[in-house]
Amino acid sequence: MSERGFPVHCPYCGEQDLWPHDDSHGSWECRGCLRAFSLKMLGLVRPSATTQGAPE
Repeated sequence: MSERGFPVHCPYCGEQDLWPHDDSHGSWECRGCLRAFSLKMLGLVRPSATTQGAPE
């Protein structure tokens, strides 16, 4: 697992033409739909008892 991840697709249009936006960490711009967005990891979650045994 890499230390830092990056988006592969724009969450709005699905385009792959993404570039870092400004100097702030986690902000990206899509050259396809001209939107800017940011990503932030909130943390790790512990699986609950109801989801551990749930059938797929």
